[in-house]
Amino acid sequence: MNGRIVVIFVGFLALWSIVIVRAINLQLLPDEKLNQLRSRQFKQQITLNSRRGTITDRQGKELAITIPTHSLFADPKLIGNPMAVSQKLARYLQLSKKNLYRKIKDPNRRFVWIKRHLSEEQKTKINSWKEPGLAFIDESMRVYPNDRLLSQVMGFVNIDGRGLEGLELKYNKSLAGEGRALKVRRDARGRPLIRNGRWFTDQPEGSSLQLTIDSELQFVLERELEWALEKHDADGAVGVILDATTSEILAIANAPSFNLNLANQYGADIRRNKSVTDAFEPGSTIKTFVVAGSLKKGLSKPNSKYNCENGQLKIGRRTIGEADSTHKFEWLTVSEILAKSSNVGITKMAFELGDSELLKVLKDFGFGQMADVDLPGESAGVLQALPWRPHLLSNIAFGHGMTATPLQVANAYAAIANGGTLNKPYIVKSIVDPESGDEQSFEPEKIRQVLPQSEAAMLRLMLTGVTAPHGTGFNARVPGFPVAGKTGTAQKVNPTGRGYLPGGYVSSFAGFIPANEPKFVIYIAVDHPREEYYGSTVAAPIFSKVANYAVRKAGLSPIILSEKDVMGLPDQFRIEEFSKVSEKSNTVVTKAADTVPPVLGMSLREALRHFELGDKKLKINGQGVIQKTSPATGESFAKAKTIQIWLGETDSLEKTKQ
Repeated sequence: MNGRIVVIFVGFLALWSIVIVRAINLQLLPDEKLNQLRSRQFKQQITLNSRRGTITDRQGKELAITIPTHSLFADPKLIGNPMAVSQKLARYLQLSKKNLYRKIKDPNRRFVWIKRHLSEEQKTKINSWKEPGLAFIDESMRVYPNDRLLSQVMGFVNIDGRGLEGLELKYNKSLAGEGRALKVRRDARGRPLIRNGRWFTDQPEGSSLQLTIDSELQFVLERELEWALEKHDADGAVGVILDATTSEILAIANAPSFNLNLANQYGADIRRNKSVTDAFEPGSTIKTFVVAGSLKKGLSKPNSKYNCENGQLKIGRRTIGEADSTHKFEWLTVSEILAKSSNVGITKMAFELGDSELLKVLKDFGFGQMADVDLPGESAGVLQALPWRPHLLSNIAFGHGMTATPLQVANAYAAIANGGTLNKPYIVKSIVDPESGDEQSFEPEKIRQVLPQSEAAMLRLMLTGVTAPHGTGFNARVPGFPVAGKTGTAQKVNPTGRGYLPGGYVSSFAGFIPANEPKFVIYIAVDHPREEYYGSTVAAPIFSKVANYAVRKAGLSPIILSEKDVMGLPDQFRIEEFSKVSEKSNTVVTKAADTVPPVLGMSLREALRHFELGDKKLKINGQGVIQKTSPATGESFAKAKTIQIWLGETDSLEKTKQ
């Protein structure tokens, strides 16, 4: 008997020893399968939108932020009366009772969304019901504090915080961060941890973007484009402002714009960033690059003359005419061809250059290829393959028969403004990781040198003639500052058929300011303005307003002191620039004529057309018309290093003659 008791006792002791050892083993030693089971029991993985990174402008002003919000979910297993709860929620949240009931009637489902992004007031009201199985998750919601500002560029996100368009799409991975799949803690019975109707979980944070955009410039650009829509009853308008030196995008706008906070209420067309996605025939703004190619190849100089055939040039069975049929130009210099925007004159220059060389020039300046800007949906535009028939070569010379985006045109003008370097345009200045603090900065990137500095300087000077009183861009002038640029008036391609839209035009102006030391490149285009449609009367005034704000915001000092001096000082500025260029390169002008031309009584601008400076310098004294020259008219200046010109009032000249 005692032996049997001992055996039983030993058996129980052994059994308990095994249990204790196993318990110790489970507590102290890892068990992978058990850990997996525990993880499944006490954690659940769902997808939540993380706290998205902030987007700011170059001064740190917030353009896109993420704010906390409350999203309602249900655990159907904990809901006692699904029908009653569905009815109550449907009435308060204005949702479908039928859909709600379908969601919460199945007790085997442990998590269903009821409604996302509720207000604090709604959360408080629902929590006051003390309904088991209803709870909130603290989520994040994307908000755009400026509503419409930079709308087509920013893009927007869906309800889960995923970027759908614009920068939000392009940089979605950086902005969203890594932690979109989140594990939720559960209690011992497998229920989400809910306290006071709140589901506790941590949200990660994505990286922040700082843009090159100046939000104040952006606001002014958008305001003026909207004004243009109203004034000209236009279909749309676009504008681009670049840093002339780096091609940083300081502002880029499309009108009409839309409210980013209500993005899903707008159609795809208004949301499209047409400054980079839409390529159209740019018109006469392309003439600048024909001249650039001619200067580079040494085929012409600013004062080289071309016969403009009284406004009509026969090419086979076709006739090329001027944009304004009343223009009957005869002989024009290259500078005048730009200033007066002669189609016939630029056609002759293009024929002299040839189709293969013009194609190369246009490609060098970035046309017919994407600039690889950090914005989605960029178009490359169209440059047709060689050979070009004569009429196509002519059309391309004045910006028809090819297409380009507003950003391409602006960036090509930046290459002229900065001394001949084509840079890659960009809009993101830096990306900052909030966890590590690491910053990825983006710097200006040179693509290629497209024009020698001397020719670029010469072309800048020639483009100031466009904004002179005799030029088509006179309305682009800015008081106190010399402006260089080119107007464009292009027929609009018929979107529903072949040929051009009757009465449809795209009016544009591309230029930079100040012309002597460019800081800003600005491109404006207005789509299908009614009544007025020339770039000179539609786009140039918008350029003037935007440029005026830009230079004064930048604190630049005026070069021209008053409107009275607007005809004098720019000429002196040009002579100084011509002298600088002549010192740097002998390729700018050819060997000078050996006598001083008869220029007494002429304005300085008019006289320059008769001079071939070579390596000579000009020294200007006074203002007004030319009173005297040294050497004198008709005398040789072959041995002179400097030619002096004295300017004065007209009556002084009369006394001199007497």
